[in-house]
Amino acid sequence: MTDKLIDRNPEILGGTPVFRGTRVPVRILMEHLEAGDRLDEFLDDYPTVTRDQAVELLERATTALVGGGNESFA
Repeated sequence: MTDKLIDRNPEILGGTPVFRGTRVPVRILMEHLEAGDRLDEFLDDYPTVTRDQAVELLERATTALVGGGNESFA
C-alpha cells in the first residue's frame, strides 16, 4: 500500500510502513518523541524525512486517536 505519506512495500524493510520516498520506518518518529527528543532532533537524524511528512504523520495520529474523522493512521 502506498499513499502520499506512507509506503508499505514488501521490497522495503519487509513491508514495514515507511515515510514515502525513504527507508525510515514511521515508528522511528514515535520512538524519538517517546524518548523525549524534539522533532528537530528526529529530522536531523533522518534528513530524508521532511518536516511536512513528520507533521502530517503526527496530525494523522492525533486524528486517529482523538477522533475527528475516519482517516487511517498508517
